[in-house]
Amino acid sequence: MNLELFIDIVRLALKSLTERKLRALLTIIGIAIGPLALVMMSSVVEGYSRHIISQIEALGQNLILVRPREHFELRYEDLQTIRSIQGVEAAYPLYITTAIVRVGTETKKVTVYATNIDAIFSAIGGLELIDGTVPLSTEVTKCVVGYDIAFKDGLQVHRVGDVITLTLYIVEEGGRIKERRISVLIEGILGKFGGAFLLSPDDSIFLPTAAGRRLLGMNRWSGILVLAKSSSVVDSVVKRIRSRYGDVVDIISFQGIARMISSVTGAMKFITFSTSLSAFAVAVAGVAATMITSIIERTREIGVLKAMGFTDLQILFLILAESLIMSLIGGAIGIALGIVGAYLLASKGFVIHGISSPIVIRAEPAITFKLILQTIAITLLVGVLGGVFPARKAAKIPPAAALRYE
Repeated sequence: MNLELFIDIVRLALKSLTERKLRALLTIIGIAIGPLALVMMSSVVEGYSRHIISQIEALGQNLILVRPREHFELRYEDLQTIRSIQGVEAAYPLYITTAIVRVGTETKKVTVYATNIDAIFSAIGGLELIDGTVPLSTEVTKCVVGYDIAFKDGLQVHRVGDVITLTLYIVEEGGRIKERRISVLIEGILGKFGGAFLLSPDDSIFLPTAAGRRLLGMNRWSGILVLAKSSSVVDSVVKRIRSRYGDVVDIISFQGIARMISSVTGAMKFITFSTSLSAFAVAVAGVAATMITSIIERTREIGVLKAMGFTDLQILFLILAESLIMSLIGGAIGIALGIVGAYLLASKGFVIHGISSPIVIRAEPAITFKLILQTIAITLLVGVLGGVFPARKAAKIPPAAALRYE
């Protein structure tokens, strides 16, 4: 097919569509639904998946948290046992609680950790002080605070050397809740880290280990913080701890969580893709119905074209050109609306419930070249599948019969 003939076929296809504007418009809208759904849902799922996994990986690929279940208490001998496990570089007691602090004119719920603060810095990549220092292990009334505790709307409300009051609510025996207030001195301020799964340094206060019992009044460890020698031995360390303690402890491996979320989001992407295909399938039926109706109405026109010398193959290309043009227009509209919808959907964010306070995650949708190319390819396939049968039917119409058709 030469270029001149190709241009003529495209011109005739466009002329035919403009003569039946309403039908073509409705078909294009039906086609656009598939690309819209695929781009919007897939990009949002992929964007959040990348964001959450990157945040988890930033928490430390060699970090493991061992937490006791109800009716079990971790003691010093358990700490020594875990330290002796092959592949463990270090292990430290960990106290975790929540408190209310005043940040500017508002109150804020924060997570309080009492553990070896240097271990936190070595385990969490990207965590750094922007002011002050880390308190010594004996300075139980000094702390390091997260960025969102020291800053409010970009303005610094707490500085190094300030005293802040923590309001704790302690559940005593018998279920009674006792309010307790303690004052701590800010020794260091963390830089902005960003929301993270299970642990949000920006909304956290870090105290030396001894503060857990002496200052916070906690009689039991909330868990044991374990640092593996490398990320490659994390799985084996988890298995050894599991074989030693069975189901009396919960073992949280950030490396394992990243793999789990990756597999979950992989399943979500498959479901999203499968759901979008149903919209494309409906579009195929819509294109086929439109083209068949168009052929019935244009039987005499097709006969005239054949009498003028158009071959069966050229008639087939003419009908396919109409369906492909509608698919391209519908695909472009669907992709554009999908991108807009993806950013609107992603801007809502969603809440992940971590160890204590909920974390709001917001991530930009992943609008990738691969996704756009995939969407265009599927949309063109819709045009081909929807138009090939009507095109073959039109190509087989005998010219004499077509000219006599009323």
